[in-house]
Amino acid sequence: MVREVVVGEPVTVLDIESRTASLVVVGSRGHSRFGALLLGSTAGHLAAHAACPVLVVRGRPDPEGPVLLAVDGSPAARGAVEFAFSLASLHGTDVVALHVWNTRTEHAYDAPADPPFVTYDEERPHDEEERVLAEALGGLHETYPDVAVERRLVRGRIRHTLIEASAEAGLVVVGARGRGGFAGLLLGSVSQAVLHHAHCPVAVVRTGAG
Repeated sequence: MVREVVVGEPVTVLDIESRTASLVVVGSRGHSRFGALLLGSTAGHLAAHAACPVLVVRGRPDPEGPVLLAVDGSPAARGAVEFAFSLASLHGTDVVALHVWNTRTEHAYDAPADPPFVTYDEERPHDEEERVLAEALGGLHETYPDVAVERRLVRGRIRHTLIEASAEAGLVVVGARGRGGFAGLLLGSVSQAVLHHAHCPVAVVRTGAG
């Protein structure tokens, strides 16, 4: 372990350090009348901007709980999938791969940061959602044969379902999924909701990070 004291703005220093790190670990540190439900500015900034995955420690994780992987099926989320499996293999735990789908587009992904190709319509069949989940996990069993995987396909409210499932997890892994040049849009609404309300630590893996 290397210990170092650096003088400077925390966000700036940690942002720079993330360029040569494999993982940044920070606390949530939110403050308001809602207390633990809010995310501190440092954690929020790093989750959106850091050059490597960011682990935000919050909630009360189940010490024997699995790694809960939020699967959306997009190519951009592949890094989050691989991160979840590598972490589960390292710590000897299972992965719960949860893909939540919703036929009501307005309730699925309703923020500007959420790209249109992850919304769902009434015509999309259940078996296609199963295919999305299977393709997202493709090749991981061969790479991590020691990791047991539970596949969950749930039709419902995406953010609510992920937050509820986090109560029985040791860690939640999500992709960033945001777009655009504005800081607030670099995290999708699902990732932001999980960061603010999950019952356990949350790891955010941005596209190309780490």
